[in-house]
Amino acid sequence: MDVNEVLLPGVGLRYEFINHEGDRIGVVAQRSGEFELVVYPREDPDEAHPVLRLTNEEADALAEILGAPRIAERFADLTREVPGLNAGRVEVGPGSPYSGRPLGETRARSRTGASIVAVVRGEDVIASPGPAQGLQVGDVLVVIGTREGIAGVQRIVQG
Repeated sequence: MDVNEVLLPGVGLRYEFINHEGDRIGVVAQRSGEFELVVYPREDPDEAHPVLRLTNEEADALAEILGAPRIAERFADLTREVPGLNAGRVEVGPGSPYSGRPLGETRARSRTGASIVAVVRGEDVIASPGPAQGLQVGDVLVVIGTREGIAGVQRIVQG
């Protein structure tokens, strides 16, 4: 899918694409940090109809919701394309020494070469977690790396 980026002087950036029904959809990222979702009618492609306005925080939440199911799908595609690259799941169990501690304290990437690309907590997905992201019992870590690297992350997290 092609996404066009258009500079809007004094306003910000507009990203637009054509959806499967032929509608042109736009997302205006304003300099103020707010976002606006717009639809352009087929009759007048220059007239935008606002659908909703979002604060930066609301846009982040929506991006997580919309992107979460696709994260695993994209990594699965990537692991098929790159020999030796695998995706794995590591659960933070009740006996984990890292339960209640920040992800960065595991030093998983520097110790194993594998990357924790998401934390699944119940119905929520925390994509690209930072080192300050706290871990809880029951969290499932989505890990990308070699088989050995993923196994190393499992050993670290499980203690």
